[in-house]
Amino acid sequence: MDRFRDSIKAPIITEKSQELRDKHNTFVFSVDVRASKIEIKEAIEKLFNVEDLKVNTLNTYPKKRRVGRYEGRANKVKKAIVKLKEGNSIEF
Repeated sequence: MDRFRDSIKAPIITEKSQELRDKHNTFVFSVDVRASKIEIKEAIEKLFNVEDLKVNTLNTYPKKRRVGRYEGRANKVKKAIVKLKEGNSIEF
């Protein structure tokens, strides 16, 4: 059960993700960078007791950030876009 909670970090709540949720029953999650689509699908099915129809993933690579003379990079993030079947829903 711990590996399911480790692969799904948090829901991403933005205006675009709220619109996807309302119109298309699609939810957006921040997931572990090493998680595969199959692991994400299993985790969402077990944690939220739903059947999902489709899982898409995308990687956002770190951008350079600068504060004064110090340079660094933002964290790498992987997003999962999960479309659920009709009648299923996730409550946050």
